[in-house]
Amino acid sequence: MSKEKRVAIVTGSSSGIGAATALDLAGRGWNVVINYSKSAEAAQKVVEQCVAKGVEAIAVQGDVSDDAACRRIAQSAVDKWGRIDALVNNAGSTKFVAHNKLEDLSGEDFLRIYSTNVVSAFQMSRACAPALKKTGHGAIVNVSSIAAQWGTGSSIAYGASKGALNSMTYSLARVLGPEVRVNAVLPGYVDTPWQRNAHGEEKAAAHAARYASHNPLNAACSAEEVAESIVWLIEGAPKTTGQLVYVDGGTHMVVPR
Repeated sequence: MSKEKRVAIVTGSSSGIGAATALDLAGRGWNVVINYSKSAEAAQKVVEQCVAKGVEAIAVQGDVSDDAACRRIAQSAVDKWGRIDALVNNAGSTKFVAHNKLEDLSGEDFLRIYSTNVVSAFQMSRACAPALKKTGHGAIVNVSSIAAQWGTGSSIAYGASKGALNSMTYSLARVLGPEVRVNAVLPGYVDTPWQRNAHGEEKAAAHAARYASHNPLNAACSAEEVAESIVWLIEGAPKTTGQLVYVDGGTHMVVPR
C-alpha cells in the first residue's frame, strides 16, 4: 500500500539537484512531494517521472521563505500519506555579484538570500519535525555549498548564507536527535540549469572545466551525483548526524583563488 512507503519532501525540486534527488528516491520506492515556487509545468514533469517509477508523487507550490507555506507543504504529505520520513532542504537563491563589488550587494539582497537559504530550512525542519520524530528514524539533509568554507561562490551573501546553514545543521542535529538525523551536503560546482541560465551555456561549460582542473578528481559534479550523496545520508547512514559532507571532487582541499 502507498501509505506503507516512505515519504520524502524535497524543496525546490522542479529542476536541478532537487529534481535529481526526488527521482533517485522515487526509484528506491519513496513517495515524494515535489515543491516548487514558480514553474508548475516543470514540477508536474518531475511528478510524472516519479510516478513512472511506480510510486506516488504530488506537486505542491509554496515559497519556503514563508512559514505558512512551509507548514502547508508539510501538511500536504501528512494528509496524503500519513507520514514524513525525510526532508531535503534544497531550495536556494542567490544574486550573482563579484566579491570585490561591495556596492553592488545590498542589505535587502542579504535578507532575501538568507530568507530562502537559511530561514526556509529552519521553517521546513520545524514544520516537519513532529512527523519525522514520529517515525523514529527521520532524516533531514540540507543542501549547502563549499562556498561557505571558502568564502567564494556567486556572491558574499550566498556564501555567508550557506555558512549559516551549516551552523544550523549542527544545532538541529542536537535538538532533533535521537529520532531525527540532520546532515548537510556541500557541493562544489554543479552542472545545473541554474548555472547555465545565469552564465549561458558556453561560459557555464568554461566554469565547469576550470573548476575540474583544480581538484584532485579532475571533475565537476552532476546533479545526479549530488543526489546520490543526499540519498545515502537518508538511507544508508544510520549513525551519521551533524556532518557536513563534501561532494566536490576534493575541491575543498585546494587553496581557493
